[in-house]
Amino acid sequence: MDDGSGSNESSESGIFGEGTSYLVHEISQITKLRSSPNENLSHVVPGRIRRLPASTVRMLVGREGNYSGRGKFSAADGCHMLSRYLPTKGPWIVDRMGSRAYVSQFSDDGSLFIAGFQGSHIRIYDVDKDWKIKKDISARNLRWTITDTSLSPDRQYLVYASMSPIIHIVNAGSATTESVANVTEIHYGLNFASDNDGDEFGIFSIKFSTDGRELVAGTSDSSICVYDLGADKLTLRIPAHLSDVNTVCFADESGHLIYSGSDDSFCKVWDRRCFVSKEQPAGILMGHLEGITFINSRGDGRYLISNGKDQTTKLWDIRKMSSNAAMNSLGLGDDEWDYRWMDYPRYARNLRHPQDQSLATYQGHSVLRTLVRCYFSPSYSTGQKYIYTGSSDASVYIYDLVSGEQVAKLDHHEAPVRDCSWHPFYPMLVSSAWDGDIVRWEFPGNGEPPAPPPNRRSGGVRIRGLYYM
Repeated sequence: MDDGSGSNESSESGIFGEGTSYLVHEISQITKLRSSPNENLSHVVPGRIRRLPASTVRMLVGREGNYSGRGKFSAADGCHMLSRYLPTKGPWIVDRMGSRAYVSQFSDDGSLFIAGFQGSHIRIYDVDKDWKIKKDISARNLRWTITDTSLSPDRQYLVYASMSPIIHIVNAGSATTESVANVTEIHYGLNFASDNDGDEFGIFSIKFSTDGRELVAGTSDSSICVYDLGADKLTLRIPAHLSDVNTVCFADESGHLIYSGSDDSFCKVWDRRCFVSKEQPAGILMGHLEGITFINSRGDGRYLISNGKDQTTKLWDIRKMSSNAAMNSLGLGDDEWDYRWMDYPRYARNLRHPQDQSLATYQGHSVLRTLVRCYFSPSYSTGQKYIYTGSSDASVYIYDLVSGEQVAKLDHHEAPVRDCSWHPFYPMLVSSAWDGDIVRWEFPGNGEPPAPPPNRRSGGVRIRGLYYM
């Protein structure tokens, strides 16, 4: 936990620990177990405490010689090898649109890729068929932009949200390629407003439950909503925060725990088994000085990361959360500051929350202009040993979870990178940005020449890394 004394790393990769540049916590050991090779395949250099990474050749020789006694690679052996090959080659253009890209994600099996744009478009790409467009969706009743999308676990249905209480659901598995709302296909509307609610609000975040039966949403009127798809009705809506709820997600496969993050700067943990009786969070996580733009769960019901407008990503353990005592957001003390069009004050980068409950803090990227997203790297190929995030400086940053070191920075875009997604099995990452580009980064690449830097679109002006129309 940050003690306010400053970073043990450079400002490019900062992680705040207790007297060490390496994260001293249970998650550090779990990560090492998931991504370290068998002890018979690694070696220690004299005079050093830490084991050095085993080379690929050494790993292959060890496997053929059955050094581990198993006759094959373990999951950790495989992660050790794959996690060394970061998807940093390229990029190669997947698509280039005339409007800002807001969301982009691989499906759980990596066969599909979904991208949502401000210009009322959502595209589903077939990754296994050379990124052919499987479905081109023209959204219905869009307000401002596509704020979020979510694909059902069986990959048959896609929901999309905008600044409206109505979420629309599309049949993603149908044979129709051009899906125009209520022309070629029905985009069924799900009303997240209560019966007695005459106010309008928008939805910033929407997620399917792991069984595909429910949706959880975060709204601009400070609420969390749960919608039962089988019953076709809103089953829960509670005032969860003091400001916009920018992000929500399920903590694990059980669906009992929900994480939420808000402009009030708090991460909250909700136990659905206590919703009806208490309507209070199970706990609160303090540490960010400004609003939270995104939360990603590690999937184990215990750890999560969050991006904040205080220009940091934080790692949390919900076992360190506080009770429901009344707490106020500290912030900068500057009511005039607005992340949408102002730079973060230089002095504020050294401010620390006096009751920071986070395990670690990662710095270097920029969380300005839009709700920039962050993620754990895939479990299968990396053992979740990295954290990666978009950035308003038009780059993608990859940090080592344990050391906090910035291990890669991907540069191509000419505008904020709001979202990015790492393939669940292969060393491939796709970034999407406000310049309209969807680009693919790989290791080692496919032999094609990388895409040249994008040309300036006529009529645009680039200011401080942003592209305004």
